[in-house]
Amino acid sequence: MSEQTILVAEDDASVRLIVSQTLSSAGYKVRATPSIDALERWVDEGLGDAVVSDVHLGNDNIFERLSSLKHSRPQLPFIIMSGNNTILTAAAATEHGAFDYLPKPFDIDELAAIVGRALVSSPQAKATLSALEASGLPLIGRSDAMQEVYRILTRVMNTDLNILIDGEPGTGKELTARAIHDLGNRKDGPYLVIGPADIEAFATDEDAILKASSGTLFLDEVEEFSPQAQLKLVTLVRSQRELPRIIASSQAKLSERASKGLFREDLYHRLGVVRLTVPPLRDRKEDIPELAQAFLLRASDKGLPEKSVSPEAIERLQLHDWPGNVRELENTLLRLAALSSDPIISVEQVEADLATSMSEPAHTDGSFTSDVETLLRQYVMGDMLSGENSEGVHRSVIEAVEIPLIKLALQVTKGNRVKAAGLLGLNRNTLRAKMTSLNISDV
Repeated sequence: MSEQTILVAEDDASVRLIVSQTLSSAGYKVRATPSIDALERWVDEGLGDAVVSDVHLGNDNIFERLSSLKHSRPQLPFIIMSGNNTILTAAAATEHGAFDYLPKPFDIDELAAIVGRALVSSPQAKATLSALEASGLPLIGRSDAMQEVYRILTRVMNTDLNILIDGEPGTGKELTARAIHDLGNRKDGPYLVIGPADIEAFATDEDAILKASSGTLFLDEVEEFSPQAQLKLVTLVRSQRELPRIIASSQAKLSERASKGLFREDLYHRLGVVRLTVPPLRDRKEDIPELAQAFLLRASDKGLPEKSVSPEAIERLQLHDWPGNVRELENTLLRLAALSSDPIISVEQVEADLATSMSEPAHTDGSFTSDVETLLRQYVMGDMLSGENSEGVHRSVIEAVEIPLIKLALQVTKGNRVKAAGLLGLNRNTLRAKMTSLNISDV
């Protein structure tokens, strides 16, 4: 390792120092520069065993030189860093033949590990994808959770491996599948969406299978496929005929359903050669400002008035737990764009809209605990926003639960305190004391 040299190109002096120190500590020789011209000269001179470079070096862009650099040294692996962490950045890195893409901020151990893999792995073939225009960006988000999605996506989009995408409703599973198709080597072929009601007919239609064979087959809500449909599908994927690349989505953890005998285990393993989980919005709330801007732009494209969101309103959006995920956020922004008469959507307008939506049933797992958790989030977030009960949330929540619970017990027992106390698991004196302190009268 001591004879291996890493070329580092980074115009931010502090980042350049951190990267250099990390790689030096890992045992590599390091040559660092803020200049793309110096990097190009070193590469032409045959220096370096791997390159770590930011996308932007002053006014220069590494992607504008990467093709010529790779032509000069086709075996030299390039690791691209970027603070502009979108799917297009990750895709552009793959398109231009980079070994890997590392979003900022990054973990220094991960950087060292990637460099190590680059030095022992054969160089990746140059991808054949064409970058989409920014206006057609299928996935949005710069959070760590989304970076992991992008990393997996860029590694598999130019393969024919079957992919299983799971995630809660509204997270963007179909958008992820579509991105894999549109950015990958099957983008010129058809993209077919097949749901539970259509899979049996497709699996026995030779002409349809042949026409789709050069493209992608997206199996939506695969956990809902009937046993007969699963049998036909597993027979299809076992066959030796040319098939479309299969991407399946599931709202439930398919591994758990398979282990319980609710889904064919052999089909699960054939569909899930690569497994990808799209994170819920509550795990990537830092993406909400960018998502909100994108949805408002989309709203104006649909003929709605151009709007923006105040910083306070963005903060309120980030406090919400979004049980409906990205789809719920988009619907909220579209509704506000349509109904708000102001050019800037205020925190009061967001609060009013969320209060209305909170009164509607939210998506839960159907358990009492889940329902209570949803209500508590809404209650506590309201206190946080208003600043009320900032030191007494626990007491206010307990009272809010106890008062209706005691009243209900009294109603069920027709005001009989002894029976009500037994129903609640309390003794009569404790119930009387609670009724007095909570100002609850007899029914």
